[in-house]
Amino acid sequence: MAGFDEVSQLKPYKSMWRIKVKIIRMWKQYTAQGGETIEMVLVDSKGDKIHASVKKDLVEQFDPVLMEGFTKILINFAVTHACGSYRTTKHAYKIAFVSTTKVRPCEELPMNLTGFTPAKFLDVLDGSLNTDYLVDVIGQIVEYSHVEIVSVNGKDTEKITVELRNENDVRLTIVLWGKFAMNVSDAIQLRADHAVVCVLRFGKIKVWKEDRSVSNAYNVSDIAINPSMNEVQAFLALWFAFWQSLFHSYTKEDNI
Repeated sequence: MAGFDEVSQLKPYKSMWRIKVKIIRMWKQYTAQGGETIEMVLVDSKGDKIHASVKKDLVEQFDPVLMEGFTKILINFAVTHACGSYRTTKHAYKIAFVSTTKVRPCEELPMNLTGFTPAKFLDVLDGSLNTDYLVDVIGQIVEYSHVEIVSVNGKDTEKITVELRNENDVRLTIVLWGKFAMNVSDAIQLRADHAVVCVLRFGKIKVWKEDRSVSNAYNVSDIAINPSMNEVQAFLALWFAFWQSLFHSYTKEDNI
């Protein structure tokens, strides 16, 4: 059996690609121009990611065989240029399913292959990141507002503002809307007596005057509170180490 192409190798002007990838994010999107489409973020065994789309005419064909969290072999698809201001990966190209694309079941890639690549808070805050690309963030919730009802484009929607701190006590504001606001508010109430770690996938960097924050991006984003992830355990270990070293330094100063 032939081997697999790497996601990093994918480029236009060829369709007979063969890749093995995990669907780490999947959602349906509706636009007046394109109708309802299936959108996905895929990752291969090397951790390289690429966006993939199924146009409206093919949704019925592929919807039953595509599921978030599962690994699939994809054969024969188009590769086109990636563009826009809500880009889910750094890959220059994206996958477009065609009617002859084949989706095959296969052995699952490792559970800990999540494609999670958290942005550094300082990189978000100092403007060094391109806001066309969506970002992952992880941090401990230290402040949060009450849920507000605000009017957006003539429609009432929920809003909550959350302040995260990273392992070095740098703070970043997160603004969540709609179901994301309600889900996080409920999760905070349930875990009020414990360290609450927030993981936001595919967030949008927002700039208002000189202030930068991260917000959920329509249906693209995903958010979890204290999820069972290696990255959360690593974050907590760094966080505890930072505060332990800070405590020891203060103790030494007091003893001088």
